[in-house]
Amino acid sequence: LIQQVLTLSSVRGEAGSDAVNIFYEKVTALTGDQPPVVMNHKDLHFIHVRQGGLYWVATTTADSSPFTVIEFLNRLTALVKDYCGSLSEKSVQMNFALIYELLDEVVDFGYIQTTSSDVLKNFIQTEAVSSRPFSLFDLSNVGLFGAETQQSKVAPSSAATRPIQTSREQGGKSEIFVDVIERMSVVIGSNGVVMKADIEGEIKVKCYMPSCSEMRIGLNEEFSIGKSQLRGYGSSVRVDECSFHQAVRLDEFDSNRILRLCPSQGEQTVMQYQLSDNLPSAPPFRLFPTIERDSGGRLLMYLKVRCDLPPKRSVSMLCTYQSAELKQQSRAVEWKIPRFTGGTQLSALFKLEVPGLSSASMLEVGPVGLSFELPQLTVTGLQIRFLRLSPVQPGPSQRWVRYVTHSDSYIIRV
Repeated sequence: LIQQVLTLSSVRGEAGSDAVNIFYEKVTALTGDQPPVVMNHKDLHFIHVRQGGLYWVATTTADSSPFTVIEFLNRLTALVKDYCGSLSEKSVQMNFALIYELLDEVVDFGYIQTTSSDVLKNFIQTEAVSSRPFSLFDLSNVGLFGAETQQSKVAPSSAATRPIQTSREQGGKSEIFVDVIERMSVVIGSNGVVMKADIEGEIKVKCYMPSCSEMRIGLNEEFSIGKSQLRGYGSSVRVDECSFHQAVRLDEFDSNRILRLCPSQGEQTVMQYQLSDNLPSAPPFRLFPTIERDSGGRLLMYLKVRCDLPPKRSVSMLCTYQSAELKQQSRAVEWKIPRFTGGTQLSALFKLEVPGLSSASMLEVGPVGLSFELPQLTVTGLQIRFLRLSPVQPGPSQRWVRYVTHSDSYIIRV
């Protein structure tokens, strides 16, 4: 469960040296995979977020606002991602000195000073470590076409996971990445009817442009917020709620659906939106289950999954090869599928030995949960029409716009 714990303890001398061990014991003692955000031990309060597979923990004994601490931890993880390039256990280990220097500037005796990348870049001197020595005997360096070269491991110019310091190292090379990310929360009944369907989306900008005064992002012209803004022509892209970063200027949004902002170096969320219970298209997956008991008393589960996306769409199911495994602790069968093409279907038959299996216990089977990633696709239909920079940067600017939809919670009842 625990890959790594990064704790901000003893910033005011309140937490003892065993704070990390106490938090580890409390988290591992829980049966579920989602511990409460705030946990207590005597007079010590643990407040944490989970980002990049890591627990980022702050401890306090005072009556501090938990929402303030959570917001600070989220901004801290964004800073570490900006300066280290990615959030992972390995990047934290390799850039421990850099993260310590960030904390020294961000927090002064437990009091938050600043979390702005533009302000911190004038004080942070430690360079990020984004590569490791190349070795032909290290199988992790072997890619699809054989061993990768050392040059490909050092700060690739077209990778959005590059630390923001490399924009200065490469002579001010202008690059900008715009990500449109959507997360689906769907519940489908046993009769195939969609009972709940929520989408939470955001537009993120990661900027490597040291001299960009303004950026203009054009959204769909038919983009509407709520039913009252439906314009009555064309295929409208509708959301229920929408919020913007404080740096975004909206003087052209109502008329032309254009966002204007002066991006700072690093990553920032410029827009968030939500859509509930009114998907513009059918859910991407349908399940056809058959559950019965054979003559030998075994549980038979025949599952047929159909992908209702267009035939040219390919879905990543977040694994490398197809396999099936029975998880004893969670009492669930985990079926992993590496890739799913739109318009196709897959099926599997599971035979399980269940002691004391009865007709009543068969009613407890289910539900089925799916985890997947849809590249180059947004369920709401939100698109970036254009991305314009002012003033125009000298030389060609590399601009990347990427779309991805994740399954936050995709449940199908059987």
